[in-house]
Amino acid sequence: MSAPPSSKPTVSEREAREVAEAARDQEWRKPSFAKELFLGRFRLDLVHPHPTPAAEDVGRGEEFLARLRAFCETRIDGALIEREARIPDEVVAGLKELGALGMKIAPEYGGLGLTQVYYNKALALVGSASPAVGVLLSAHQSIGVPQPVKLFGTDEQKRAFLPRCARTDISAFLLTEPDVGSDPARLAASAVPDGDDYLLDGVKLWTTNGVVADLLVVMARVPRSAGHRGGITAFVVEADSPGITVENRNAFMGLRGIENGVTRFHRVRVPAAHRIGPEGAGLKIALTTLNTGRLSLPASCVAAGKWCLKIAREWSAAREQWGKPLAHHEAVGAKISFIAATTFALEAVLDLSSQMADEDRNDIRIEGALAKLYASEMGWRMADDLVQLRGGRGFETAASLAARGERAVPAEQLLRDLRINRIFEGSTEIMHLLIAREAVDAHLAVAGNLIDPEATLQDKAKAGASAGVFYARWLPKLVAGQGQLPGAYPEFRREVDLSKQLRYVERTARRLARATFYGMSRWQGRMETKQGFLGRIVDIGAELFAMSAACVRAELLRSRGDHGREAYQLADAFCRQARIRIEELFGRLWTNTDDLDRTVVKGVLAGTYSWLEDGIVDPSGEGPWIAATDPGPSEKENAHRTIR
Repeated sequence: MSAPPSSKPTVSEREAREVAEAARDQEWRKPSFAKELFLGRFRLDLVHPHPTPAAEDVGRGEEFLARLRAFCETRIDGALIEREARIPDEVVAGLKELGALGMKIAPEYGGLGLTQVYYNKALALVGSASPAVGVLLSAHQSIGVPQPVKLFGTDEQKRAFLPRCARTDISAFLLTEPDVGSDPARLAASAVPDGDDYLLDGVKLWTTNGVVADLLVVMARVPRSAGHRGGITAFVVEADSPGITVENRNAFMGLRGIENGVTRFHRVRVPAAHRIGPEGAGLKIALTTLNTGRLSLPASCVAAGKWCLKIAREWSAAREQWGKPLAHHEAVGAKISFIAATTFALEAVLDLSSQMADEDRNDIRIEGALAKLYASEMGWRMADDLVQLRGGRGFETAASLAARGERAVPAEQLLRDLRINRIFEGSTEIMHLLIAREAVDAHLAVAGNLIDPEATLQDKAKAGASAGVFYARWLPKLVAGQGQLPGAYPEFRREVDLSKQLRYVERTARRLARATFYGMSRWQGRMETKQGFLGRIVDIGAELFAMSAACVRAELLRSRGDHGREAYQLADAFCRQARIRIEELFGRLWTNTDDLDRTVVKGVLAGTYSWLEDGIVDPSGEGPWIAATDPGPSEKENAHRTIR
């Protein structure tokens, strides 16, 4: 038996990219609306008519939502959770009795078997009562033990773990380390084979639910040896195993009730039967889990948007300035319009992506990532606008408002709670790169070796021939399309005409594809370093996806006689607002300060501008930037607690 590594792996930039590339699904076995959109092909047929759930799924989902709403209204005290920074044990016990731990687990394993659509509706409902409770349920089911075991586990693992997760056991997902975030190639936690077991060593950071978890999904590196292919591997680990210590319960600016900590593993014995999938498949399992798991985050943003709209409507009607209600002032009204239109669009994106996930006819890896990226950014903007609308009261805590006799509106808390969404489950910057990689996959498949400096001349010649055939067929199709035909998409031409918005989406998708191609032609192998350009390309695609979803949802509601006229108005308002953002992004593709910014950054890091820092006192405490995480036994008291 070999000893666990004492330091983190040293990897080059290219090696890090190769690890990430190996983890992604290399094939597209199903159609993808968003992938086609980035290629300049507006495949409306993939999302319209809007897919709908089966009647049985609706009945089961609505019945549970009714019970969950009653629980939220009577058993969850969001103000108490915020004040005490902890979810009461009796609330968690009540959720277990309700079956909320098993919303996504099949009935045969003791779960409720809800669809992704109704799972997200449930998360939105719970999250509106307390975001911390929503995060607990989401971390448990979206990325915790149930999802990877359901997708990749053996029958024995499903029988062993899913019933527990459905009713009694809380789970957590452990990937991040103190010095390893979105760069998993440097993962240091090790799982060394020892007979029929593995010995697990390492430290994991920001383990949401880790403080109270009964079961853990842990990603660790198995060293290559005889009979072991090695690589980053996924394990289900019992949280009460000897050698596991929760060394700290972390505290944050928002989501004050979440049970997030630092977990140390010291020679923790894990049976080989608890390994999920083969050795080396851990990152692929993690990424596949996140394809749909990321949809839980937009659910919380939709809930936030709905609440922002409610408070904005009520407050702006009650508050008067200069002789008229606040909402009647144009500067304020613009914010209210943005909140209303964006909430409609976010719900459209969420429901469309979720229903597509339920039907499993499409590959939604890009759609799920776009939903996470877009919702986290727009949700934050809506919360910020709400705080601005509330003025000084928006900056004041709900407890302080109540203490002086006013309605306890936690607007500032919402802003704090939503801020993390732009960071976890893939930061905005990482999501830009992840989506961009998938968006240009078709180009890399045919021309990747042309821009790879390490490719041989023979490989470049083959790539050149393939690229010539592909682009000879593809480029001419970007010149003209349905978006230039005034009569296109007639079924969306009502009292409010959304057909013109869809024609804009079609035209702009082709324009986006042309811009992407030009960028690849211009920068070739350096394209991956142009993160500003790639981010704007992705943001344009996100806006086009949201416009498409909003229009399709509006038509669905109209066909049902369910606020169709109003839905068309909201979709039209959103599309008009989105078009302004899109045109600005196109302008910034080629007119920006990216090169100058890089020059300034070099100067900052070299200390050229350190004089600019004079005249302040740094209130930061002492200590290293990154805590030491060398393997070994814990020297701290175990902060883990079990909720029964």
